[in-house]
Amino acid sequence: MRPMGLGLAVALVLAILSPVGANAAPKSDSPPISKDQREKGMAAAPGLISAAGADCQLADARFIGEGTDTKTKAKTSLYELACTGNEGLLVEKTGDTVDTFTCVQANQPGPDGKVNPNHCVLPGNADPYAGLAAYIAKAGKSCTLAKGRAIGQSPTNAVFELACQNGDGYILETSAPPRLDKPATMEPCISFPPSSNVSCTLTDRAAQLAIVDRLVAKSGKACTIKDRRYVGATSSGTVFYEAACQEGKGFMLEAAANGDFQQAIDCAGADAIAGGCTLTDARQAKTEQAGMYTKFAAKAGFQCQVSGYAPLPGPSDKDVVELACSNRPDGAIGIFGASANDPATIIDCAHSELKSYRCTLTKASASYATLTADLKAVGRSTCQVSNARTVGVSADQKGYIEVACADGLAGYMIEYALAPTITAKTPIVCGEAKGISGGCTLPGNIK
Repeated sequence: MRPMGLGLAVALVLAILSPVGANAAPKSDSPPISKDQREKGMAAAPGLISAAGADCQLADARFIGEGTDTKTKAKTSLYELACTGNEGLLVEKTGDTVDTFTCVQANQPGPDGKVNPNHCVLPGNADPYAGLAAYIAKAGKSCTLAKGRAIGQSPTNAVFELACQNGDGYILETSAPPRLDKPATMEPCISFPPSSNVSCTLTDRAAQLAIVDRLVAKSGKACTIKDRRYVGATSSGTVFYEAACQEGKGFMLEAAANGDFQQAIDCAGADAIAGGCTLTDARQAKTEQAGMYTKFAAKAGFQCQVSGYAPLPGPSDKDVVELACSNRPDGAIGIFGASANDPATIIDCAHSELKSYRCTLTKASASYATLTADLKAVGRSTCQVSNARTVGVSADQKGYIEVACADGLAGYMIEYALAPTITAKTPIVCGEAKGISGGCTLPGNIK
């Protein structure tokens, strides 16, 4: 019988550092498992699982063999365990010391392409990667495994590379031995430089960046992709990528921790994300974008020479931005489609909060003339609006804005219809508006 002990550990370390490997079962002439091996394995397994701190609901076990180290004379026994719904293990016991290796590690070819003689052969471990499915799910990723390899193991952590059938690649980190009651994390391969100690070899950089194409397609943005890059990830797992388009535009693409599309942010408004776009000239993009918004706003009937804009959250197929104008003091919220042919919606800043959008690029006082005009439209021509606040929207979809008057007389609560357009309907003097969200509160309106 070949000596084991330290020899096994050294062989496995070499195997897990190998840059090759896949999830195919090893091709070797493994001897049949004897009844005696199974009986010894099953008898020793509970104690081994406890000593190793393994998360293993025992399904099968075998005793592989034992040997004595020629130098230390220490006796080492080796076992294989198959665990229901979890990764299979090789367990090495020397005295009171127990070491574990996953079947992924044990079955991976070494630098010479040969499989370690002491690999996993139990029927429950026929696919050594099947046990990692639970850790993929725990990490919250969507990955149907195509290939994989073990990268390395420390006393507390095990690291694997996974290549998914859709082309994505990940680095999976679990506890060692793997336990489902401990953290499992998956980071995209693109976040690991090829020169780093931990990197991916089963997918190339082009395949790793293919997610950018899928995110652009889901964004609804018109973009023939010219270049792509990985930008970074947040502590919550959100990942950002940049896409540069043949049309001259570019986008920051936000993906959720599970890879789902979140939003596309125009490079002209993405300066706050990791320093902004680098594949697209953001200054030129801002100028071009301002000109485009000027045309879109004019087509919608709002004459605004756009001097500044700020992207706002909105539907994935819409571009929602606040517009500041150089030719007029008041601004607006623009809701534009993916192309110039899509109908646009303009909500002036005087009424935008009734639609849950707040303007910050123009002064609030710039909207007072619009509110004064609203009062005149409903028969109140003596009030020059000097202050205003949006009260809110009622359950029956009526909007309310409180206004104060420059002459110091009592102000009003203006009631609005919200559809099909925002239209002033009824002026309610503040003395009679107590039943509307507590009534008027602006200075001068409280008597």
